Order: sequence, then C-alpha cells, then structure tokens
Amino acid sequence: MKEFDQRRILLLGGTSETAPLATKLAFAGFQVLVSTATDEPLQIGEHLAIKRRCGRLNLAEMARLMVEQRIPVLIDATHPYASVVHEVARKACEKAGCAYLRYQRQETQVQDDSWCYTDSHEEAAALACESGQPILLTIGSRHLLPYVEQARQRQVQLYARVLNHPESVGACESAKLEESRRILGRGPFSYEDNVKLIRQHEIGVVVTKESGKVGGVEEKWRAAEHEGCQFVVVRRPVESPEQSYSTMSELLAVL
Repeated sequence: MKEFDQRRILLLGGTSETAPLATKLAFAGFQVLVSTATDEPLQIGEHLAIKRRCGRLNLAEMARLMVEQRIPVLIDATHPYASVVHEVARKACEKAGCAYLRYQRQETQVQDDSWCYTDSHEEAAALACESGQPILLTIGSRHLLPYVEQARQRQVQLYARVLNHPESVGACESAKLEESRRILGRGPFSYEDNVKLIRQHEIGVVVTKESGKVGGVEEKWRAAEHEGCQFVVVRRPVESPEQSYSTMSELLAVL
C-alpha cells in the first residue's frame, strides 16, 4: 500500500466555513480535497491546491478515498447537526488509519433568557404548536416530518424555509408539506429578511437550530423578538470534546 502524503487533507465541507478554512490550509502548504454531499454552488477558495468532489460517501467509500488518495488527515467541518456524518467520518478514519479532526463552529454568543430550548425536533414541534399561532421553521429540510404532523393534528399553519435544491424539495414532498407552505431561498438572511417574512405570514413562533453566528441565529432572534414571536431553539447534539476545535488557528496549530 502506498504511504500517506502528510501534506494532503480531506475536508468535509458544505457550510460557509468551507472556503476560509480550505484557503488557510492551502496557504499553509496543504493539498486540500473538499468533499461535499451535494453539488450545490459553494465557495471553496481559489487556491490551486484546493480541489472539490461532490456526492455522499458511506463509511467504506470514505475510507477507500483516503487510502487511494494517500490522505492521512480528515477535517470534519460539516454542520453542527450532521451527527450521522460525524460518526461515519470517525469510523472511516479508524478503518483507513487516518487522523480525525473536528472543526466545530462556536455557538451563538447572544443567547437570551427568552429562548425556549428543546433537546429534539419532536419536542420542539410539540412546543411550537402549543400557542396555535403560525410557525416559521428555519431548521433546514431534514427534520420536517414531526413539525408537519404536529401542525396537521393541531390545525396550525406551518411554513418552512428551505434551500431551492432537489434534495430539499424532495424532503418537503416526503413530509407532505404543501407547496404553498415552502419558502425557497438560500442564506445568509438578514434581520430585515426575517422581519419581512414574519410579517408576511403573520408568524407567531420561529423555530431554529443552534447553528451559531454564521447560521444566522442572531438575525432570526432579533427579528422574532422585534415582532413578538416565541423563539424555539433545538440544542446541538452532544459531541466528544476530543480532537474538536472551534477556531481555525487552533486547528492549524495542531496540524
């Protein structure tokens, strides 16, 4: 088997941190292969040492990719809520004999006592429907079903802001969310964007995930607070602190 090339890195990306992280790595002398689950447009940096591949990888495929490309280090910079991806990446690294490093974006620093925290989407769906007011989901498209079911049972109006991408539209179809209740768009969304949306649909409850500053949580909360909306936040999955870094400088220092 070929020896690993110590200057190669597999970067699991897809979020707004992908480009700056890939660029920092490239300028530090690394060859960076950015791997994303979809072919959605994404800035990955313009350095010649940065390349991109698209398509979901299972455990065996990810391990094989690292071995075939002689990549000794995987940096997992996927979304904080992509628990399945994190677990697959860890196991793939074990299988391939590679190092696993997790880049975990920082949580929002403006948390408020008025935020209603929940530990699951099922719990958030039940809480959001309690008041009977129209709900705006800003959680993406992967966990729509419990909200759609709860809203239907309690006859509550539900709107979901999701990406205008076949996967997201397909998730809406699977959850049986009516087309008129889908708000297609791509962030980042400003405070003004959120206020306009809340007013347009007379929203009373905004549901989000704790996706950090770059996830637009502060802009959502400011808009919800201004418009008198309840603000429901789904907590992040618990992760092991080992080999997890919240700043790019910490990550580069380790490398």
